[in-house]
Amino acid sequence: MSSAHRFSEPANQYLDSNVVLLELSDAGANRARTLSVGKVMVLSMIAGAFITVGALLAVLLIADVTASGPRRLLEGFGFSVGFFIVILSGGLLFTEVNVELPATLLSRKANDALHLVFRLWILAAVGNLAGSFLTGQLVSIAHEFVGTDLDTLVEIAESKSRFQTIGGIEGWLRAVVSGMLGNWLAGMAAFLSVMGRTIIGRYIPVLLVVIAFVASGFLHSPANMGVYALLGPTGAGPGWGTGLWWAILPAALGNIMGGALLVVLPFWYAGTRR
Repeated sequence: MSSAHRFSEPANQYLDSNVVLLELSDAGANRARTLSVGKVMVLSMIAGAFITVGALLAVLLIADVTASGPRRLLEGFGFSVGFFIVILSGGLLFTEVNVELPATLLSRKANDALHLVFRLWILAAVGNLAGSFLTGQLVSIAHEFVGTDLDTLVEIAESKSRFQTIGGIEGWLRAVVSGMLGNWLAGMAAFLSVMGRTIIGRYIPVLLVVIAFVASGFLHSPANMGVYALLGPTGAGPGWGTGLWWAILPAALGNIMGGALLVVLPFWYAGTRR
């Protein structure tokens, strides 16, 4: 073996952020142009279903945990599992769309098909909600939330709609800002997952960032959908009306702004693209 070969530098373990931006813009343009309405709905429903599974796992993991630190850690781990299954399965999650499509718009790779870009954006959110709702109904048939499991689910749902206690425009705007921060972190999880070149290399940043997002209590529309989808059939806690108005809709608006303004735009402005 030659000395040149022995001492050659190892291959990069992750992709550069500029390459990630290009990957995201290409993915967004390709999805907008090639996916029919039916395919978008199926892929986004799959994503909503897996996020609901993550919410279910989070509830079951923390139900009997009282210490706040381990509780937040386990809750973040539960949600990260659902998020990562979405990534590996190719599901279409609103979180990823909020990063992919702004990158697509900034790259101008779909200027002739803007209506398809915005169609994808809207359908992803609708499909995630439909997938979450259907999964929640099916889970209610196979699993009964009782005791500490139910108390934990109600507690999580109430925390998602906590800005209702403030009420009015101020409460709603705070929920939007929380949603911005939520998709800043959850969007970075999607961003960093593209960097990894192995399954473990993709999952570790997702795990760390999702734990940070969950522990911080920021709002995330798909995660909130999963929680309320599980809670709805029980008849306990805040209902769908509260969830949609105080946890899902303002979070969705904030998630869009967070993905575009806090994730994509800074990297796009500061980066050097080919």
